[in-house]
Amino acid sequence: MPVMCGRFRCVMAAAGERPLNEVQFLTVAEVASVMRVSKMTVYRLVHSGHLPAIRVGRSFRVPEQAVHEYLRESYVGVESA
Repeated sequence: MPVMCGRFRCVMAAAGERPLNEVQFLTVAEVASVMRVSKMTVYRLVHSGHLPAIRVGRSFRVPEQAVHEYLRESYVGVESA
């Protein structure tokens, strides 16, 4: 589900309301490695608003906690009958 809010609030919400100096940020390449997807997939998630990020110069940084939350929410479990 896309997050609809100001960029700073999105990052703070994704960081669990921790101070920004305590948030661990990952590069797009690091996020792609953790998620085992291409960098283009990460860029699509960031641009669509599914993965909150901040822009640093011409690159993006994604809070590590946001990556874990995205993966947790996207997990498709198989229910046994």
